[in-house]
Amino acid sequence: MRERLRASDVTFLAEETSYAPLHNATLEIFEADRARQFGYDDLASLIADRIDFVPRYRQRIRSVPGRVAMPVWVDEDDFDLGYHVRRSALPRPGSMEQLWELVARIMSRRLDPQRPLWELYWVEGLEGDRVALLAKSHQVLVDGISTVDLLQVLLDTDPEPKQVPCQPWQPAREPSGSALLLDALRDSVRHPKQIIDGVRVNAEAVGRTARSALTVLGEISSGPRRPHPETPLATELSAQRRVLTVRTDFAVHRAIKEFHHCSINDVVLATVTGALRAWLMTRAESVGAGRSLRAMVPMSVIDDEAEPTSLGSQVAGHLLDLPIGESSPVVRLHQVSYAFRAHKDTGRAVSADRIAGVAGFAPSTFHALGSRVAAEHRRRSYDLVVTYVPGPQFPLYAAGARMVETYPVPPLLPGRALAIGVTSYDGLVHYGITGDRDAIWDIDVLGQCLTEALEELADSASDTRQRAPRGRGGPRTGRRDAEKEKP
Repeated sequence: MRERLRASDVTFLAEETSYAPLHNATLEIFEADRARQFGYDDLASLIADRIDFVPRYRQRIRSVPGRVAMPVWVDEDDFDLGYHVRRSALPRPGSMEQLWELVARIMSRRLDPQRPLWELYWVEGLEGDRVALLAKSHQVLVDGISTVDLLQVLLDTDPEPKQVPCQPWQPAREPSGSALLLDALRDSVRHPKQIIDGVRVNAEAVGRTARSALTVLGEISSGPRRPHPETPLATELSAQRRVLTVRTDFAVHRAIKEFHHCSINDVVLATVTGALRAWLMTRAESVGAGRSLRAMVPMSVIDDEAEPTSLGSQVAGHLLDLPIGESSPVVRLHQVSYAFRAHKDTGRAVSADRIAGVAGFAPSTFHALGSRVAAEHRRRSYDLVVTYVPGPQFPLYAAGARMVETYPVPPLLPGRALAIGVTSYDGLVHYGITGDRDAIWDIDVLGQCLTEALEELADSASDTRQRAPRGRGGPRTGRRDAEKEKP
């Protein structure tokens, strides 16, 4: 039996517009071994060997005639790997700023719905003889059950690539319209409610598509709208994006965590809160006492009823008020930590060690699942999405090349001009920021504010240690030692 899309997937496809494309991405940077280069052909060969582990990446969506049932996944009979694995370059020596601009332009374009919904860009020319990979996939593609993110199966723990059995692939014959209708009839007998739901969801999807088209036409004719007076994050999106990455030291986050008896996730969210406060102040926005921004924070939770083929956990949305009106970085940290205590006390929270131990490089999959959850809750009241996923604290390799940096590139949801993804990996914490090109014109200022917010937390912990009597308040670390740990 052919697999059908779920109701949420059909809704995603119907509500997607050129102003709000619903694809997730990960930007990874590799340094090749001097004795072995990491070329485009190496990458294409690696994907060809391992794409069998993610068969959905060779399938596309086919609608049922008359929309009497949910669309189905069918094999792409003329699958073209070269179309999906693309070659690009920066003018040597390419800077990170040039890479951000390239990524932003790629993120602004929708995926072709007539083909498998993913693209991977191999980018050469980055300074330091490094290579960048940008993996981009639609939210309906990666569900963590039937399909994980492609990057999860490409990376190895050793420089020498694992040899995996590879069988010649033969696509299943594409069904005719009459065959799809016959399948829908059989399903109506076996699962009548499923077919009724399918007709309803498809009808709603047609209506949403029409409304989305009218909305886009209205935006084009009326021009860009001014941001909501309460926050520059609430605005009608343009069709273009800005992207920024910030690399920080995991040791700094860990030192803050250990001293304040909180989690790395708490430190990340407090850092983001401090950055947003400082950034709004540069815009002369109000950050008075009691002011907050509401964040959707997807969190991994234990699911005892999860399917055996899933990751063993699911991702749930958690709303958190970021206290940007609080001037003290330590108080902000404790407020964030206290707000998350209720989630931890449920007993369903998944530890960072458990997530990081998932086979393969799971962060790319978990970020994709987080984006799905945020999109499913898009009608709820929140200002931005912040997702933190812990990764392994040891190096990973692709075709012998060592991955040195990895940044999530989250999508923007309608009416929300900012999204932040965070991944820890191999001694570093990588922040990936996506902003609307018109609304977040000063994204570089936000990046600087993020670095300074982390330094504030590190300095406050260091100052407290200096004032603490011997044998109390945790390990004694002077300011000079803390300065060495700063990114």
